[in-house]
Amino acid sequence: MENNLYLLLGLSLGLGLLVGLQREYASSKIAGIRTFPLITLTGTICGLLAKELDVWILVAGFLGVISLLVIGSIQQIKNKQEGGGITTEAAVLLMFSLGAYLVFGEPIVAVVLTGVITVLLHFKTSLHGLVNKIGEQDLRAVMQFVLISMVILPVLPNTTYDLYKVLNPRDIWLMVVLIVAISLCGYFAYKLFGDKVGALLGGVLGGLISSTATTVSYSKMAARNITAGKLAAFVIITASTISLVRVLIEIRIVSPSSFINLAFPLVAELAVMIVLTGILSFKQKKGVFKMQDQKNPAELKNAIMFGLLYAVISFLSAAANDKFGSEGLYVVSILSGLTDMDAITLSTAKMTEQKNIDASLGWRLILVAFLSNLVFKGGIAMIIGGKEFGKTIAFLCGIAILTGLAILYIWPF
Repeated sequence: MENNLYLLLGLSLGLGLLVGLQREYASSKIAGIRTFPLITLTGTICGLLAKELDVWILVAGFLGVISLLVIGSIQQIKNKQEGGGITTEAAVLLMFSLGAYLVFGEPIVAVVLTGVITVLLHFKTSLHGLVNKIGEQDLRAVMQFVLISMVILPVLPNTTYDLYKVLNPRDIWLMVVLIVAISLCGYFAYKLFGDKVGALLGGVLGGLISSTATTVSYSKMAARNITAGKLAAFVIITASTISLVRVLIEIRIVSPSSFINLAFPLVAELAVMIVLTGILSFKQKKGVFKMQDQKNPAELKNAIMFGLLYAVISFLSAAANDKFGSEGLYVVSILSGLTDMDAITLSTAKMTEQKNIDASLGWRLILVAFLSNLVFKGGIAMIIGGKEFGKTIAFLCGIAILTGLAILYIWPF
């Protein structure tokens, strides 16, 4: 980029035009489609001069932009115009800084930040609407996630305390942060869509938050209303399908170098789950769908319990691998999968990434845990939902389980 001055200036102009277009559309009185490109170009020119001559040129340019904003504000007061906040002024200063950053930093960073700025400016109404929808419980969820990720995580010791080098408090809690973040995304998506959520999206969000909790909720609904059995089955199977997508996301984050080898057999199982979901979707009758209330996934108690579960599973997996080999790992995988997929997925993916086990064994352990989890959720649905609903769930889960067993048997090592 340094060797092509015109390309640098063109990119600066384009980024300014993008933000200026949005501000012009929003009828900003401070800066619009012409002013923002000038501001960004000013930042780039000041950056070039500072690089060749003196850094104080960049400081002078920044102060000059601030002076222009002050003059504009004074002019508005004289004309008795009502102010609209300081959003545009903040955007002006940031775009000047990004224009200068193009000279010294990575252009892709400036491009991404400009995109983020434009989106934030444009979705003002939606963002304010989201804030208005946030209640005390939702704000509590945000604050608890801040506590989990920004207060507890940094102060935990980065040291292992066991023979197998798996009980590292910071690594364990980092996995807690990852799982809570994924669940929290689903929770706030549920809050954002509210009553607009359909059965498909309800299952998707349920899978992101907790497929087990979703199974319990909709099994109860099927027990109360026998005509809602097909709808409940659709949501439960959709949630289980998304839980497998969630597993793949976790593997990609924790074990990037082994992701392809771990993912392919799991994707084969996912394809069958998607087919089952698709068949059920065609049998659904259009009507009003109300998603069951979701609990705050960032509760500190639940985070601590998951952290302890993950630590236990990690330790048992390492010990079983050392003492009993793959047979011991399968036992741990089955028992862990009965109640929770995240802990065994993360611990197995980490063992694979650290080359403690082969990827061919890793995906088998994760798939066995998933099948065990299906057995557990299917049993819950059959017990809670009643006889007819239980037959439907048993048939659907049976197909998925038999497919998984076939993949375990057929897929080469």
